[in-house]
Amino acid sequence: MKKKVLFIDRDGTLVIEPPVDYQLDSLEKLEFYPKVMRNLWFIRTKLDYEFVMVTNQDGLGTPSFPEETFWPAHNLMLKTLAGEGICFDDICIDRSMPQDNAPTRKPRTGMLTKYIGNPDYDLAQSYVIGDRPTDVELACNLGCKAILLQNDKTCLEGKERLENACVLASKDWDLVAEFLFAGERRAEVRRTTKETDVHIVLDVDGHGECRIHTGLGFFDHMLEQIAKHGGMDLEVSVKGDLEVDEHHTIEDTALALGECLYQALGSKRGIERYGYSVTMDDCLCQVCLDFGGRPWLVWQADFLRERIGEMPTEMFMHFFKSLSDAARMNLHIKAEGCNEHHKIEGIFKALARALKMAVRRDVYRFELPTSKGVL
Repeated sequence: MKKKVLFIDRDGTLVIEPPVDYQLDSLEKLEFYPKVMRNLWFIRTKLDYEFVMVTNQDGLGTPSFPEETFWPAHNLMLKTLAGEGICFDDICIDRSMPQDNAPTRKPRTGMLTKYIGNPDYDLAQSYVIGDRPTDVELACNLGCKAILLQNDKTCLEGKERLENACVLASKDWDLVAEFLFAGERRAEVRRTTKETDVHIVLDVDGHGECRIHTGLGFFDHMLEQIAKHGGMDLEVSVKGDLEVDEHHTIEDTALALGECLYQALGSKRGIERYGYSVTMDDCLCQVCLDFGGRPWLVWQADFLRERIGEMPTEMFMHFFKSLSDAARMNLHIKAEGCNEHHKIEGIFKALARALKMAVRRDVYRFELPTSKGVL
């Protein structure tokens, strides 16, 4: 079996990068990155990655950064990590300055030639973990994927190659370990019929970003609630026969979105499985759901208006029935209130919060949430 590698940056990834001079040159400056120890231990004991530290240390060994100020803190860091069962298979330190353009300096790969083209290593299934765009660029140069320790990919905007290589952006080492252990929860579904062409991309562990166009403004607004309040990234593009009416567009979007949820959750190991509730002004909207594999809809919501925006109110129940069927989830919806707009928007927001709760995953208890042994 080919070996997989985690190429791990040091400053800003394993330890907090010292402000001002960016040099970890004293014991007083040594501060470990939050949650890094327990998660590296988890990865080391549960998975089969080699650990390779890759770090640029500008001018190490020169008067601006004497060796005697570097090694005490560096060695204490290694000793502390080793005491927690975290050891590195290789440590690569480049001492050059940026203006030297050394082939060994990240994002160049001169320090890592033994891994490139080596049939013993599977670089396509390996990762670079770091906090800077240069770490993502190193991943591209190695043929790896990248995990960026930033809240989002803002620093990569306009650099399509880097954006594509970066499969996760998060400052939370819990999420890094979860991703490496259990994989991404992302699905893409295209549903094409004689009546509609629906394309949906869903990332369950996203940041609430969305790009939605169904041709129905109010429907777009409702689907945005799922992304924003569910903490999921959602792209929806629909070309439907709106010249006939709205029915096929709404129904087929629900079926494709439900299928995305079903695919993204995969085996469902470690998820909470259940989720519920929300109020919106005059309305009390309750959504309870169960990803138990048995679709069912209980609908207790009446609407007096024929339409809200361009969306027929008779389609609300049909949307959730189709969603429940395709996602294989049990869905109970109840809404009370006077304002029809608030009522349906409250239902969508409650669905989003219920989804967010139900899909929450705990890799430290990575088991099926059922006594049956299967969902």
